[in-house]
Amino acid sequence: ADNGADVINMSLGGSGESQLMQEAIEYAHQKEVVVIAAAGNSTQNSASYPARYPRVIGVSALDSTGNRAPYSNFGAGVDISAPGGYMSEENPAGGILQNTIDPETGQPIFAAYQGTSMAAPHVAGVAALLKASNIESPDEIANILKEASRKVAEDPLNHFGAGHLDAAASVKLALRGQITFKDFFRWLRDNGYLNPRFWIDGGAIALLPKIGMAIGSYLLAWLLRNYFPFGWSWSLASGLVAGSSGLFFLQGFYLFDTPQWPFRMMGSSIPELGNTVIGSTALNPIFASVLIPAVLIVLFLGHPSWKWFAIGSTLGVASCLFISAAIDPAMMWLGGGWLARGFLVINALLCFGLARLAVSGEQKLA
Repeated sequence: ADNGADVINMSLGGSGESQLMQEAIEYAHQKEVVVIAAAGNSTQNSASYPARYPRVIGVSALDSTGNRAPYSNFGAGVDISAPGGYMSEENPAGGILQNTIDPETGQPIFAAYQGTSMAAPHVAGVAALLKASNIESPDEIANILKEASRKVAEDPLNHFGAGHLDAAASVKLALRGQITFKDFFRWLRDNGYLNPRFWIDGGAIALLPKIGMAIGSYLLAWLLRNYFPFGWSWSLASGLVAGSSGLFFLQGFYLFDTPQWPFRMMGSSIPELGNTVIGSTALNPIFASVLIPAVLIVLFLGHPSWKWFAIGSTLGVASCLFISAAIDPAMMWLGGGWLARGFLVINALLCFGLARLAVSGEQKLA
């Protein structure tokens, strides 16, 4: 930074924090230097250091088809993705061609390599183009890169960060000066307002559908209560949330150096549990059906407290399936057409009927 660098690329990384490194990065940032680092090649669900530090743009690697390279780290700390190459027996020429020095002859050669160390320089090059376009602020450059990136429709595990690096779109956006802050959580992290050991994925959460599922479950419970009066309880409320939306705000939460799947599980409703761990948004028909609510009713109907959790979960699942059928009926093995929509609606009606039967039976016993 003291030698006039505008962009620093670090194709290196490790698992340990370094106060000295973090202070150096902060110093470079204050001197308006853009700092970029490779996310790492360990197939872990968090970037290595220094990519995960605030003020650093963490880069994951793409293969030649635009998918995440199998070796690339992902998840917490990945801000954007770029070509890193992937060489395999089927595609031995799938690496990134670069000019280097032959260690045996000492002569310059072109050779293919793979790794996030190859991906990060792509981002550094585009950052240099933005500097040449009179964008000085490192934060502004980071936001241009993210805003102009090619978005990935489904990326629940944050393989790609904001998306695929797009050099042309980044320069065009810089020249227009249209910079926005779409990613609020990333902004908080990059500016040090979040504890650096925690990370929240700025990817879009389907907030309105989730709220609709939770509200829908309460409306179904209210409707049932008009015919079969029963009292509200924490068990019922917990079941309504578990069945409809789950603690959805936890789906994008990361605790560094720990697996992220427990947060995805806690942030998922019962119908989503079958696809959460594998990172798919397509519902599993076994979980997105009346099957699990029926098991809960059978197991807990005789328990004074848990029975209301089972009934609430059944109503919550009904709400989740109704709304999923209306807005996004994508399902494993069934696709996303009318077959999937019909399956969801039928099972939602079965769930509501099962809850009604359980409540009416409870009233008769009372």
